[in-house]
Amino acid sequence: MTQEPVFEESSGNVFADLGLSNADELFTRGKIGIQVLRLLKQRNLKQREISELLGIPQPEVSHLMKGEFQRFSEGKLLIFLKRLDTEITLHLRSRHTQGEFVETVISL
Repeated sequence: MTQEPVFEESSGNVFADLGLSNADELFTRGKIGIQVLRLLKQRNLKQREISELLGIPQPEVSHLMKGEFQRFSEGKLLIFLKRLDTEITLHLRSRHTQGEFVETVISL
């Protein structure tokens, strides 16, 4: 007798699907971290050069390049983007406002 495979639809956040308590934070770090990695790989820099550019020790560069984004705060990852000449714009609005909503845009 063959058993049908069981599939579960993702919520879009793998960390939430795994039941991690800080899933939103980890997901945000992952999205920002991936952008940092893309920019660094485009530049084809050595880890020593990345260390100087981002202002972090070489062992931390190694963790970053392995995708270990949980080692860095969202703020630190955003600083990396700034050091990579990236314009950052944050759009802030309440998730639970009924009717008209107010949006604040911050450029970093």
